[in-house]
Amino acid sequence: MKLPNDPYILFSYLNTQLRDTGLSLSDFCREHECDEKEIVEKLAESGFSYDAQKNCFR
Repeated sequence: MKLPNDPYILFSYLNTQLRDTGLSLSDFCREHECDEKEIVEKLAESGFSYDAQKNCFR
């Protein structure tokens, strides 16, 4: 799956997907064949981190 390249759009897109599907980040990445580590690192560069308890990036 091709994810948005812009970190702010990616942040919004992922949070919407995680909220609407109820999947964890790991499950979402597995289902859509994307690299979880790469996503987390890309969003961390813009100051976002994944909160597993709330299942969203903040």
